[in-house]
Amino acid sequence: MSIHEECGVFGIFAQEPCDMARLSYYGLYALQHRGQESCGIVVNDDGVFSSHKDLGLVNEVFTEDILSRFPKGTMATAHVRYATTGVQTRANCQPVEINHQKGKMALAHNGNLSNAVDLRNNLEMSGAIFHSTSDTEIIAHIITKERLQAPSVEDAVSCAMYKLEGAYSLIIMSAQKLICVRDPYGFRPLCYGKTEDGTYVVASESCAIKAVGGEVIRDIEPGEILVFTKDGVISRKEHCKVRDRKLCVFEYIYFARPDSVIDGVSVHASRVRAGEILAESCPADADVVIGAPDSGLDAALGFSRASGIPYGIGLIKNKYIGRTFISPGQGARLDGIRIKLAAVEECVRGKKVVLVDDSIVRGNTMGRVVKLLREAGAKEVHVRISSPPFLHPCYYGTDIDSEENLIACKYTISEISSIIGADSLGYFPQEKLGELTGGCGYCNACFSGDYPTRIPGDVRKNWFETRLSEKKN
Repeated sequence: MSIHEECGVFGIFAQEPCDMARLSYYGLYALQHRGQESCGIVVNDDGVFSSHKDLGLVNEVFTEDILSRFPKGTMATAHVRYATTGVQTRANCQPVEINHQKGKMALAHNGNLSNAVDLRNNLEMSGAIFHSTSDTEIIAHIITKERLQAPSVEDAVSCAMYKLEGAYSLIIMSAQKLICVRDPYGFRPLCYGKTEDGTYVVASESCAIKAVGGEVIRDIEPGEILVFTKDGVISRKEHCKVRDRKLCVFEYIYFARPDSVIDGVSVHASRVRAGEILAESCPADADVVIGAPDSGLDAALGFSRASGIPYGIGLIKNKYIGRTFISPGQGARLDGIRIKLAAVEECVRGKKVVLVDDSIVRGNTMGRVVKLLREAGAKEVHVRISSPPFLHPCYYGTDIDSEENLIACKYTISEISSIIGADSLGYFPQEKLGELTGGCGYCNACFSGDYPTRIPGDVRKNWFETRLSEKKN
């Protein structure tokens, strides 16, 4: 089991009609690492919404034929998804589209609501009908309900935020406006920028803004509502600074692309620093440092720099296979690893190797990688992890939903080292996490158990499907 990404959101607003679908396609391509189960685009052509959503990668879902069917428009919102709640079905593809008495809305969401179960139960009891099992539709229902009373979409969003708990970075499109929202804790990243022709772009990561030729202006502040209209950009901050900043620290460790900048901190530089700290806190007597592609490479470089041990390319990733966790079942997952990674014998044969990776969840994947290196002739394998041990579930968009699946909850570091077949094992020290975020506040609940919000009463990942099954029985 590997750590699962959450989702990626993308939005664009222009003064004149243009090929919004193709621009959104490029934006989603840059965010593909954040979700590989499904994707979708909704284009706004003078209040008329055109959309296409399906399961699959961006280049599989959006062929040239599909893209050519979209009309030109002045706005679009788009999404790539990995299911942290809700099953993998087309009904859960985003953006979610809503038609209501006061107009239309399309909504893309990154994150998880920690009070989703209570909200959905209340909505259903009041007559709301759901077509999906994701918490994104819950947000859409609440905003719509508020919109029936509020004078504007942004007012409705502001009212809805008082009811939402947990992580949500949103891009909301109405007939006339594009609105982006970041929850008051700032759990998940969101930024915006502008192209040379004056088109505004909003995305989960800065790399997507640059992919469509834009320059980043700034990150959306935690709690901020940013409204794009033909008259300009309006920032609303009534929800800002009501909570301490709690950006998910794993954005720096694993989720984000290395070339992204989140809340003013370079992801690449953060990972290099993680490797340097690892070398200082968990040194190893070795001949070469290698990284597990791709998220361990930057930390491996930092470990090499700080330790003086040469850096090498010891593992090669097959670029034409998806990440291992996409395959269902343990047998399929292990088969994927065999195809995905290969050891470079010239780099590791007869040497004491430091292998740097971002995390260990169950230990199955790491055990296989260590075995690969030994089969290639590595004399010793010392594993170093650029995050602390996972000890607690996450309720904010990372797919860690059960302590019984976490190897660090069952075994000591020494025992884990033996289980994965390593000569030694070292984790990133939890007290040093602040050095990876530039001193900004962060959430490390999956390591510490210190949750910023209330813990949900029902913590099952697919709680809605489980509830339906229980009713049938």
